[in-house]
Amino acid sequence: MKILITGSNGLLGQKLVDYCEVNSIDYIATSKGENRNSDCSIANYYELDVTLKEQVLSLVEKIRPTHIIHTAAITNVDFCELNPEDCELVNVTATKYLIEASNKVKAHFQFVSTDFVFDGQKGNYIETDPVNPLSEYASSKVKSEKLVDDLCEYGSSIIRTIIVYGKGNNLSRSNVIDWAKGALEKGDEINIIDDQFRAPTFADDLAAGCMGVIKHQEEGIFHISGPETMSIYALVERISNHFGYDMSIVNKISSSTLNQPAKRPPHTGFDLTKAYTKINYAPRTIEETLDIIYS
Repeated sequence: MKILITGSNGLLGQKLVDYCEVNSIDYIATSKGENRNSDCSIANYYELDVTLKEQVLSLVEKIRPTHIIHTAAITNVDFCELNPEDCELVNVTATKYLIEASNKVKAHFQFVSTDFVFDGQKGNYIETDPVNPLSEYASSKVKSEKLVDDLCEYGSSIIRTIIVYGKGNNLSRSNVIDWAKGALEKGDEINIIDDQFRAPTFADDLAAGCMGVIKHQEEGIFHISGPETMSIYALVERISNHFGYDMSIVNKISSSTLNQPAKRPPHTGFDLTKAYTKINYAPRTIEETLDIIYS
């Protein structure tokens, strides 16, 4: 087995590298620009701009992986809404290039998607529920999921996930848990929405889920997230209670007051039965992961 990881400088990419290192799995890490993950060996790293077709085809032909895990994407939902051409190029066109490359070397292709493919009217979604994207970002993921279904010739899987958090090296973006803990620790007054519900996902668990699908030689769509769905306000409350911070500085607000360019689904969360039964997925609670991250 040889895994090629795109977006290896990102949080999930770094955790996939960690998983491969710990389990002695042959891997190649790729990202645009230099390697920012100090836990990733330079010998295992290649710069790759996934929007450049010839560069993608050339590197995949050179490496000849058995599996490609495609995590690279623009995940800033509002940026995608305001810059739809950039979103299409990075999130859709690049996916097509990578699928073409995977077909040439007969590799299994795994695509990382999102709960935002749903409209949030139902919650507790199963893998076969119909998608209904509300934003450019969500639409880009739905388009790419269809590319995976239509074009992959040698096996494929789609991993949908929700609000990924954890500890990484030199990350370009923070996550809601880091931000909330930092604000609570400083005693800053913060406004938190209480009308959007998600199942926050520990990045280490997500990486294990991605690799579990590959190890068990599964295909198709898998929902991989945290085990509990809660409002964003409730999430901040859990963080506050765990560390003994003052919740009186946290104000409940409606998401409608934020005037965000992109619409968000109000209530997602996943039914994880398929992941539990097919790949022995074992996600940890918020409290368990906080002890790991901030120990």
